Formats: sequence, C-alpha cells, structure tokens
Amino acid sequence: MDAACIDYKDTGYFSQTVIDYLDDVPELRSFYSHRPTMQGFAEKLGHKKVVADRAMLVNVLQEQYFKKHESTSPTKIELDAAEYIRQQINLLGNDHTYTVTTGHQLNIFTGPLYFIYKIVTAIKLCRQLKDSFPDKNFVPVYWMASEDHDFAEINYTNIGGKKVHWWYEASGATGRINPDTMRQALNQYKGVLGIDGHADELGEMVETAYTKFDKLADATRYLVNALFGQYGLVIIDADDHRLKEEFAPIIEQDIIEQNSFKNISAVNEQLTKLGVHIQVNPREINFFYLKDELRERLIFENDRYSVMNTDISFTEDELKQEIKTAPERFSPNVVMRPLYQECILPNIAYIGGGAEVVYWLELKSNFDHYGIDFPILILRNSGLVIKKETAAKINSMELSPADIFKSTDEIKSSWVQKHSSHDLTLNEEWREIESAFEKIKLRAHKIDSTLGPSASAVQARLKHAMDNLQKKLVKAEKRNYHTRLEQIEHIKEDIFPKNSLQERSENFGLAYVKWGQLFIDELIRNFEPLDFKFTVLTE
Repeated sequence: MDAACIDYKDTGYFSQTVIDYLDDVPELRSFYSHRPTMQGFAEKLGHKKVVADRAMLVNVLQEQYFKKHESTSPTKIELDAAEYIRQQINLLGNDHTYTVTTGHQLNIFTGPLYFIYKIVTAIKLCRQLKDSFPDKNFVPVYWMASEDHDFAEINYTNIGGKKVHWWYEASGATGRINPDTMRQALNQYKGVLGIDGHADELGEMVETAYTKFDKLADATRYLVNALFGQYGLVIIDADDHRLKEEFAPIIEQDIIEQNSFKNISAVNEQLTKLGVHIQVNPREINFFYLKDELRERLIFENDRYSVMNTDISFTEDELKQEIKTAPERFSPNVVMRPLYQECILPNIAYIGGGAEVVYWLELKSNFDHYGIDFPILILRNSGLVIKKETAAKINSMELSPADIFKSTDEIKSSWVQKHSSHDLTLNEEWREIESAFEKIKLRAHKIDSTLGPSASAVQARLKHAMDNLQKKLVKAEKRNYHTRLEQIEHIKEDIFPKNSLQERSENFGLAYVKWGQLFIDELIRNFEPLDFKFTVLTE
C-alpha cells in the first residue's frame, strides 16, 4: 500500500482537547506525566516505579494462555506464535521489561477497524522503543475489558455495509458470556466474507473462536491471538482473583474513603474551566459488585454498602472481609480501571482513541493520591484504507488526501472553481465596490458625521448580497458538471460510511480476505505512533 499522512486537525474529526494535547498546549501539562516523545520515554524510564508483582503476573498469563487453549487443535503458525508468546510472557518477569497497553471491549469479530489499529499502534511502538532503548524490553498488551457489562455495545459489527448482530439477552460481565448462541451471527459473518482470497482462513479463525470456548473472553483471546500472536502481543484478562488481590488495598480504601470521587471531581472542574468536554464523571463509589450474570453498582446508604437491584449489602467490616476473601467480586468502573491496570502491569504507556486520551487527563490526580505512576498517553494511529477503484476516482478528480476529509459540498465547490472556464469569484468586483464605498463614507461624513454607520450598514448588506450571488454562480456551474461531481459523492460514500470515519464502523474482515496477514503487516509498516498523523492507505 501507498501511504500519505495528514495532520489530525485537518481531518475535522478530532476534538480541540486532543489537538491541544498533541500540540503541547501549556494549560494541559499538569494533567499528564510525560510528553509522548522518545525524550518523554527516556525520562519515564529513568524513574519508573513498578508496583506489579511480576512473578504472579507471569503465572496468571501462562495459565490463561496455555490451559485454556487445550480444547483446540493448533496449526503450526499458532504453535510458533505460542512459543513466542510464552517468551514474551516470561520477559515480564524481568525487571527491565515494560508493557505498552491498549484496551477495548470484547466486540464480536473484533468490531470496528480501530480495534485493530489500537493493537497495531502498540506493536509498532514497542518495536521503536526497543530500537531506542536496546537494554530494555517492551511487550505490547491488549487489555480485554472482560468485566464490562454493556452487551449492546459489543454484540454487532458492520462489514461490507451489512450489520452482523448477535441476538441474545445477556447480563453480567460480557467476558463470562458463553458464545454458544452465536451461530446465526457466525453464519452471517462468514457469508459476507465469501469464498475468495483468505475467506476460508478467517472463517476458520472465527469458527474456532466462537465454538470452541465457553467464555467470550477466551474466544476473544483466541481470535486476537490468531491475528497478533506472531507479533508478540500479550492478551490479559484481569477478571482474576490473584490480580484483584493485588489491587484489594486500593479497592477497600477507595470504596470507604471515596477518594477517586473527590480527586476526579476537583480535576473535572479545572478542565471544564479550560473548555474541555468531560468524558466521564466519577461516582461516590466507583466499583461494581460482580458475580456470574451480575454486575451492579455498589452504593452507600443507611450506613450500609448495598448492591443495586439486589438484596446484597454489607456493613463496613463485612465489606472489608468480602474484599479480603473475594476481591474478584469488586469490578472497577471506567475511572478506576486505569488505576487497576497500572497496579498489575509494568506499564509505561497507554494507547487510546481521542475520547480515551481526554478521560485519562481527568485521572492523574487520583494516580498521584495512590502513589501509582501515570503512563504516557498515546493517541492511537488512525487510518483510512482506500480501495483501488476508489483511488482511481480520486486521482481522476485530482483530489489530495486532505481534500477528501472536507465536506462533500466543500469538495464540489473547490473542484468547480478550479476546473471551470469561468471566474466564479467576485473578489475583484468587490474590491472595486469597497473602494467606491470608502469614497461614499468619506463624503457622507463631511455632510453629516452621523451618516457613517448608515453607509457601513449598506456596505454590509451589499457584501451579503454579493456572497449569495457568488454562491449562485458556483451552484449554476455545478449543474454543468453534474456527472463529474457525482463521482465525489460516490467517493465520500465509499470511504466515509454514514458520513463517519471508516475506522469507526467498518470491520477488518474484507480487508483480511483480500490481503490476509499482509494487511496487518502493512499497517505495522506504515503507522508511526509518535508522529501523530492520520494515515491514508491506498492500494
């Protein structure tokens, strides 16, 4: 693939806060630790404090991988990848090894393309960090949001303009759901893949993932490992007693003292004054109570800690005992999950989308309160994959990569003005009129000094009329180029489905059918995690 890069600010799809973070605006500096640069990583590595129990982490990961994959018959590629993953996991026991983490929900069939882009960004960044700091090791990690309970956000994907839906009434943590009711969705997805290219290969991956495992977390691990295991990606399911046990002191302290609520609320007030759109608001208690088919908020009322929509409740002493004996039943919400992550991983960077980067800016004071290192925040790479046929249309219309991010009307107007044999602007004429008005205003002022505003008002009305006339000229010329301009509509519809970024809706499946593993290789080759540019990839 050929690659072209444009600034995120030129796409119109990223918030001003994200742009300000990338541009190192001084007002935001107190809300994060180090800059997302190699110099920032050098500083971070110079005093990184790891609180994770490395030996325990290695044991948990080895068990999650190599005890839960025994129900499948691995291919040679999978066996080779498994050995590499075993080495990667073992590296985490080394004091000179660090992780670069990204996380996401357990979307079926991996969901939208940006799921893939997040992981590719982590893999590429680890390679670049190893080149810059050869005496250290860097392991890319995908954190499965296996405790999330919002099934409606993960039970579908869009592929080739078709929505594949898993029709099922689910409750509790999505990672614990048995995917045995996915047959209809599986058949529909595989039907869209067709029979050409690498369709059989991907079809076998998803078939194995969703029929050989009895938990969605294990199914997701299998599928993501099949795609990324050979690149050294380690996948973690933090829904584990031993990992929660390490986090238990903070669970207890935060539930009882409500520190995260106080810390993050105060920061949100500061960010709001800076014009930042707040992404998440903390609750007084930022934990759910988790059991099979149950994940409900924990609240404090009438001197007891109660689980909403149940008859479960605890006194303070009972709560402490429950946390001590069954910490896995306490599931962090969106504002506490990052702290949990940094407690159990030797992590130095978190890779997320624009909204994630903004909500992480809300959290640093809470990390400081608990004495946990705050990771470097990396905006994930964004990409747009343009098919050969669409690329030919773009070339024939002489559009640049930056042009295609403009609105359809903007592109049409610019194209018509560039290609019309007529001058469709009235700039020269308006300059002449402005000159005449200066004389008129001067004459009016000499006659009566109060007439100046009246003359200016007439000039403003005339400017408005001239602008409207210019728009009519462009509109009339557009009709003359109707057939050519339809091409622009087809281009926009193809690469921005439903007027949204391709990566936010389209699944990776058809790209994989076409290119196989080469698709991921090309993403790794072309993505530059620390350049912070939008990558346009063309066949």
